[in-house]
Amino acid sequence: MRVDVITKEYPPEIYGGAGVHVAELVKGLRAHLDVAVRCFGAPRDEPEVYAYRVPAELADANGSLATLGVDLQIAEAVAGTSLVHSHTWYANAAGRLAALLHDVPHVVTAHSLEPLRPWKAEQLGGGYRISSLIEKTAFESADAVIAVSNGMRRDILRSYPAIDESRVVTVYNGIDLDRWRPNHDAAVLAEHGIAPDRPTVVFVGRITRQKGLPYLLRALAQLPAEVQVVLCAGAPDTPAILEEVSSAVRALQETRSGIVWIDEILPQPSLTAILTAATVFVCPSVYEPLGIVNLEAMACGLPVVGTATGGIPEVVDDGVTGILVPIDQAQDGTGTPTDPDRFVADLARALTEVVSDPVRAKAMGEAGRARAEAEFSWGAIASQTADIYRSLVN
Repeated sequence: MRVDVITKEYPPEIYGGAGVHVAELVKGLRAHLDVAVRCFGAPRDEPEVYAYRVPAELADANGSLATLGVDLQIAEAVAGTSLVHSHTWYANAAGRLAALLHDVPHVVTAHSLEPLRPWKAEQLGGGYRISSLIEKTAFESADAVIAVSNGMRRDILRSYPAIDESRVVTVYNGIDLDRWRPNHDAAVLAEHGIAPDRPTVVFVGRITRQKGLPYLLRALAQLPAEVQVVLCAGAPDTPAILEEVSSAVRALQETRSGIVWIDEILPQPSLTAILTAATVFVCPSVYEPLGIVNLEAMACGLPVVGTATGGIPEVVDDGVTGILVPIDQAQDGTGTPTDPDRFVADLARALTEVVSDPVRAKAMGEAGRARAEAEFSWGAIASQTADIYRSLVN
């Protein structure tokens, strides 16, 4: 059996959790199956990995139409495969068209849902309506939909009630426990101006509405003065949200010391060094299907303070590997807290609780590493995914 995995992101062109997921899943699947990867962008050197560029005629088109230009090439190229597996709306049209064209099963993994990210209209304009149509059509027609958490599974069935719930299966995201582990490297801290002897809060994520960064920046102003903050935040969705975050960071830097903003995508060894030296990791997301960043922090021995939304409660064991921050959210798809001031205050309180008790923080971090080892290995996840493939191929 040959499986073609279709994705926008693939190493070295990765900018989010979906790309990390695909890269690790493919490595695990190759222990079981013949796997070809079809991705967007520049040619790759890896065997059985094929990349496709936006057609020149669509170079200046709306992003959604440019995406379809790539998808059409991929749908043609997968001829001879036994099954296609697409990741994110960028690849879903290729998967759906390939299934129709070549009469093969189509599996979709849901890393996020367009109906629950309405702010993407700021980024894509009318293209958001196209991306939403692509996702809806692909999900409703797919032979199997893989959710990366039970919270995501509930969101899928709520957003797309036409889907037969028997076709929606939960297979968690995973973590490479060899790459993500404690890494003590003082040179990395010095390079970025991070003080090794201060209690430290770390955030890692894209500057996008779903990550809740504006709420975090308000909460950080309420932390004890000795607390250092490291924000590994880049890849803004729009100039508007970049300016919003930049203004808030500048205001924070005017009132307290130890605010370090790293807006570049760090090499993985540098990121593990920063995580290892910290006291606590924070994930203030208002929408998070699972949150690979939380697993990465846990694997480096950090406790996690995260919003009790989406799949985060399935990763963070409240009171054991970190603290879950309660949130009551609007049901309009934005995930906006109904009481932002309360959410900010609760977030600040949880962070203060952890940074003020280093012994407990260390114990939570050790428990987080143990949980990552026990429940989120890529070997087990790849095996479960291969079983789904086999159930669909006659």
